[in-house]
Amino acid sequence: MTNTNFWSEITEVLWADIESNDSYPTVRPLLAHYTSVTTLEQMLRTEEVWFSNPLYMNDWEELRFGMHVGAAKFRSHQALLDACETTENHTALISSFDQLLNEFDSKHAMDTYILCLTEHCFQDTDGLLSMWRGYGANGGGVAVVFDTTKLRSDDKLPFIVSKVTYADQSTRIKWIEDKITSLALAISKHEKTQENLHAASYGWLERLKLFSLFTKHSGFSEEGEWRVVYLSDRDKEQRFAKMLGYTISNRGVEPKLKLKIKELRADQDNALSLDTLIERIILGPSISTILATNSVRRMLELNQRASLAGKVVASSIPFRP
Repeated sequence: MTNTNFWSEITEVLWADIESNDSYPTVRPLLAHYTSVTTLEQMLRTEEVWFSNPLYMNDWEELRFGMHVGAAKFRSHQALLDACETTENHTALISSFDQLLNEFDSKHAMDTYILCLTEHCFQDTDGLLSMWRGYGANGGGVAVVFDTTKLRSDDKLPFIVSKVTYADQSTRIKWIEDKITSLALAISKHEKTQENLHAASYGWLERLKLFSLFTKHSGFSEEGEWRVVYLSDRDKEQRFAKMLGYTISNRGVEPKLKLKIKELRADQDNALSLDTLIERIILGPSISTILATNSVRRMLELNQRASLAGKVVASSIPFRP
């Protein structure tokens, strides 16, 4: 059985730099999702928000970088070898980590999903030009602004909500090395039982996953990104497994999590809906004409979303692709 003091110590070492309630952070800003008008229409029609697998995203190398470097450093770090005291203990530690990593790769990596959002200022009715160009159909899409204060805390939800941290490659490598050094120090203080070594491996893999999912190269920093991440291994009750699906795009068949908003709650008694969660809809600068604005409002009304029609605003950025 894992030593309770040991688990508490490695938990403190590995997670001291992040908010403990990662499923519902204290800071709950407005968050904008830049997308196409077609995606908005689909969202309204189905009352779903689609999450993407990170390996299909434009920054997929960030996830692979973190996992690959973190695993390699864990296997070769001298401080861990010293902390384990014997080659046999070190081999057991690495074998346990590799087994857990292989299990994640084979059973859960495909069903890890991300919804990418950008922190949004309440006074902003224009959106960010770089986001329009990169994610909002080159200015011809929409920014759907969500009010995260409408969400309530629910520890049973298998989601993690957090702001993305930006750093260059050398800084990220140093973070990994420093964390492993701290973990090694914790290991050195306790008995090297099989249970403790397994707990250390498990703790490192879980922290490495979060690091990889919520860290990006500093070149993306202007995006001010937040992410909502679904991890299937956290979905113990398989509550959201029925929402796992796919879509067909120009990249072939892609796995998706098609999250039904009504499965979340605004409070103990009321189900959540897009009508209450959406704070505003910003029409992209490339199509921000009076005709286009009225057409989007008509689309909302025909999809029984009349309450959202008054939340449509047109970006005034003078941008034409």
